[in-house]
Amino acid sequence: MNRGSRAGWMFAGPALTLLGLFFFVPVALAFVLSLTDFDLYALADLNDLRFVGADNYGELLQAPLFWKALGNTFYFVLVGVPLSIALSLGAAMLLNGAIGRLVGVFRTALFAPVVTTLVAVAVIWRYLLHTRYGLINYALDGLGIDPVDWLGDPNWSMPAIILFAVWKNFGYNMVILLAGLQTIPGDLYEAARIDGANGWQRFIHVTLPALGPMLLLVSILTMAGYFQLFSEPYVMTQGGPVESTVSVLYFMYEQGFKWWNLGFASAVAFVLFVIMFAITAVQYKLAQARGVA
Repeated sequence: MNRGSRAGWMFAGPALTLLGLFFFVPVALAFVLSLTDFDLYALADLNDLRFVGADNYGELLQAPLFWKALGNTFYFVLVGVPLSIALSLGAAMLLNGAIGRLVGVFRTALFAPVVTTLVAVAVIWRYLLHTRYGLINYALDGLGIDPVDWLGDPNWSMPAIILFAVWKNFGYNMVILLAGLQTIPGDLYEAARIDGANGWQRFIHVTLPALGPMLLLVSILTMAGYFQLFSEPYVMTQGGPVESTVSVLYFMYEQGFKWWNLGFASAVAFVLFVIMFAITAVQYKLAQARGVA
């Protein structure tokens, strides 16, 4: 090892050590835990701990509530992620094309939900979505539309949570996409305009290809975050009504901290990790095929 390599390892060593201690070691221990029947009895006396191998994973795949939670999570991701990215891109393009001192004000206002406390704003949204007293139903009543039981109707509970989550998180992606838009040379738009391209054609053939790496990053980050749906149903619906908002992470929380089946809950966590890893790998491969990554 030459002198430069040694210097590099010396600088990276402390960070790698902390990463190993606080990430890789806990992950490895959690995987070992998923192969045991660790529960409240084992927590009190480790002599009650038994190694069960893949039994937790087999039991998980036979649990109807897990498949229900997985379906709810996919519904949340498949609807929420494209909606969040589309809204983020639209807001970024509006801010990028705006002129004047108010641009900073709008940028701050649109980003503000990201830095607000999720539990606090979730409680506020519960009142906004209230069937009788909520402002949203009040507005619908003004339009002649009957009130909607947003959080009490299984058909509307998950769309209501998606609406809240998109509002809460789209500002983060907006900032990333806004930075990407500001790096696109104006000459490309001018050349396309001279060639006769209209606004939609410039968006399709100039903006989207130039934002390809940014959109890949945003889609992966958003998908990873949305697969970890927990706080919204925990605060707003407690997984109801009739389990229509139970997510995989909420299911894992109940198994681990309500029923104290910690080994089983660890298995849920690793199954979710495998699903997220597989989907991210597919996204990256598709991006590579298109020359984006």
